[in-house]
Order: sequence, then C-alpha cells, then structure tokens
Amino acid sequence: MFLDRIIELEQGNRGVARIGVTAARGFPQILMIEAVAQLAGIVVAKTEGEGGFLASINHAEFSGSANAGDLLGISARVIKSFGRLFLIEGKVVCDAEQLLSVQLTLGVGKV
Repeated sequence: MFLDRIIELEQGNRGVARIGVTAARGFPQILMIEAVAQLAGIVVAKTEGEGGFLASINHAEFSGSANAGDLLGISARVIKSFGRLFLIEGKVVCDAEQLLSVQLTLGVGKV
C-alpha cells in the first residue's frame, strides 16, 4: 500500500489521503494512478479484506511529477456504480498544483 495516511473517508462516496515521497521510494507517475485506485478500493469496500481490481483506466492526464520531499494529496470520488463496478474520479495534488487527473473503473469482489 502506498498511502501513508487517510485524512477523510466517506464510505461509499469519497476519500482523501496523503503520501510523503522519499528519495528511497521514489514515485514514478504510474504509481499516482495506483495510489488513487488503492484509495478508491478503501472507499468502496463494504467489508474488511474484500478484494478489488483495477478494471480500466478510462482517462489519465499527467501535468507534473512527484519528487523526493513532496507531500502528495490523493483524492478519489465515486461518480457512479453498477453492480460491483465503480466509476471513480481521482486527483493527485502537490502544493496546490494538480499532478494527475484520472477517471478509472474499479471492480470489487472476487474476479
């Protein structure tokens, strides 16, 4: 799990988390999408230990990258759900600068 701390959680609706980027860990841009997916999984999971999977990345727009020492704000919001699939809108920001805007589909439950 990449998330260091969950700041806000409205189960089934939205969440906000933080990640501190370290020199040892680094943070390639694709991991920003993974962080949004992880937070979204926590937001939509109904029971502890319930599995999930990233079904698709519908749209992703990167406008920057994370560097050692950065504190990233991760947000995920459920746009709509259909069965066990959830359409998620997510963002990653650092110092009020948006680094990523993404829309993805997350599946919850057994594959």
